[in-house]
Amino acid sequence: MKIGIVCPYAWDVPGGVQFHIRDLAEHLIRLGHDVSVLAPADDETPLPPYVVPAGRAVPVPYNGSVARLNFGFLSAARVRRWLQNGAFDVIHIHEPASPSLGLLACWAAQGPIVATFHTSNPRSRAMIAAYPILQPALEKISARIAVSEYARRTLVEHLGGDAVVIPNGVDVDFFARAEPEPAWQGRTIGFIGRIDEPRKGLPVLMKALPAILAAVPDARLLVAGRGDQDEAVAGLPAELRSRVEFLGMVSDEDKARLLRSVDVYVAPNTGGESFGIILVEAMSAGAPVLASDLDAFAQVLDQGEAGELFTNENADALAATAIRLLNAPDRLAELGERGAKHVRRFDWSTVGADILAGPVPRPLPHLRPRATPPPPAPQVPASLRARPR
Repeated sequence: MKIGIVCPYAWDVPGGVQFHIRDLAEHLIRLGHDVSVLAPADDETPLPPYVVPAGRAVPVPYNGSVARLNFGFLSAARVRRWLQNGAFDVIHIHEPASPSLGLLACWAAQGPIVATFHTSNPRSRAMIAAYPILQPALEKISARIAVSEYARRTLVEHLGGDAVVIPNGVDVDFFARAEPEPAWQGRTIGFIGRIDEPRKGLPVLMKALPAILAAVPDARLLVAGRGDQDEAVAGLPAELRSRVEFLGMVSDEDKARLLRSVDVYVAPNTGGESFGIILVEAMSAGAPVLASDLDAFAQVLDQGEAGELFTNENADALAATAIRLLNAPDRLAELGERGAKHVRRFDWSTVGADILAGPVPRPLPHLRPRATPPPPAPQVPASLRARPR
């Protein structure tokens, strides 16, 4: 089968959606399908052979973060050319409601369209306001997938229609067979994420760190991700800053080794998460997980059965739980074992089969956004009309 997949976000900027699309494409290729991925990227960007660049991405504030999107006349022309050259049996569009390649592809595509919705944003006025623009495109979608119940709820409440929930997938064995790095072992706390994106929660972890280090003097924090390292530790007492080791951007292999090495992985994210792929990766590696009690995280962790939860944005609660875990090796071992068993439901062998089976209902006409979208249709922001190089 010839499958075209549309990625809405810049391919060269790591993120959960890009990782999901990459892993899905490679899973489908291993099964013998002919897969092409269209993604925002400069023509000079090194890309896997199955990825087609659609031009430079433009940074735009989106859902509490900065998304790098691609929108404009040149982008639309590249989308049409990719569709014509591909002659795909099915198009799989990710985030068709975002102002990027997904929406352009939805407008231009003919034939079967599958859409996956990743965003969890229960109070998005922008999404409701954009409904008149989005409606004609969304009505072309044949099948809808949401990566979590919270992404499904956002779709139902803001855009109408429904979707079947199929979670993000992970190659569980890739993380499970990684070799620990001795230099990263020994009373270590792990964090992976963009350092300078507040909703990833590193400031909450930094606020909790002095109490953790006071109670567990030989503990240390390993941080992997891009961002301003000096700014990240600015709030720590000077004598504690050496207890934080910044690893910068890490490869997939080193990420797996890091997760195999740490005593506990902390996910202090404060909001805007519809799933939590890093939790699944950590459990795959056997790392005990401590996460904020976001609804999406609680669902991934089986309501606390497969990992510990603490009150969101509460540094004291994070510190107390981390101290308890670091001083309880039996509990850490139990969490690691529970997580390793629970995570099998997210392996690509299961998730990929569910996506290929396609048990997704068509949009239900009686489901509409709760708020009436205001006419006239909003104009596309000038920043999104920038022509890619």
